Amino acid sequence: MRLVLIGTEYTGKTTLCQGLMDWGHDNGIHHHLDDHFSIPDCQMLKSEEDQKIMTGLPDVLKERFQRFQIAYHVRLINKYEHILLGGFHIEEQVYGPKYYYPSIGRLVETSHAWEEGMPEDTILVYLTAERDVIAERMKSDPHTYQVVPESDIEEMQAAFNEAYRRSWLRRRLTIDTSELTPEGLLETFLKESIPHLDTRDLLIRQSL
Repeated sequence: MRLVLIGTEYTGKTTLCQGLMDWGHDNGIHHHLDDHFSIPDCQMLKSEEDQKIMTGLPDVLKERFQRFQIAYHVRLINKYEHILLGGFHIEEQVYGPKYYYPSIGRLVETSHAWEEGMPEDTILVYLTAERDVIAERMKSDPHTYQVVPESDIEEMQAAFNEAYRRSWLRRRLTIDTSELTPEGLLETFLKESIPHLDTRDLLIRQSL
């Protein structure tokens, strides 16, 4: 499967990515995973010093870095038959102008320009949750470099809704994670994704 997973912070993208990695491992499927599109990149930048440096870069360098890494991962989504991209270009469209490089306003490339180069079998997975559920998750498990403040939850939900609606990716599904456990989220995805699989992935799923 080629998946792009999007949604407001704390809706379960990383949880689903990890669940799919474990599920794939148990079933002999290796997924290439990249879930490091937020600034700073806490997945790859392990030291606190590096994370602070990235956070403090000028807006123009942040925009350029994000644009370059999205372009690189468009190449990867064409290279790997099984790949999980958490957030990716749509998250950048939503978060970038507001939180990373507000003085610039937006990426030079539009989300549609990136999607033109993606394989037809790419599935867009939109994770949502109720506003109060997101706020509670923020309080119970705060991120070191939290992107979205509680006051912006509704604004970000609306922005992701609009970006999802406008996406050119044809295979797509929405999952409300408000009442789902990590195990329930994985189970729900595996069931609801079936109609969106291409022949290759459907045959793989049926063989498991």
